[in-house]
Amino acid sequence: MRTHIRKVGNSRGVIIPAALLAACEMSDEVDIRLEGKNLIIAPVHAPRAGWFEAYQPQADAEALAALPVDESTEEWVW
Repeated sequence: MRTHIRKVGNSRGVIIPAALLAACEMSDEVDIRLEGKNLIIAPVHAPRAGWFEAYQPQADAEALAALPVDESTEEWVW
């Protein structure tokens, strides 16, 4: 798609059609970076998004079982 760069105050802007934004799953906040001489506009994804959906609690059932047991009755000193 070819479009024009428009003047917005002291800066410049590009109008991105709603259909393109929807196809790229972009909302009001984007990440802009320079790669070589190309300007890349990418959607911002929250870090760790989807972690809880992929969590499998049964995998943690024996997570602490491999730790050694401290049989000492002495107080810890830091």
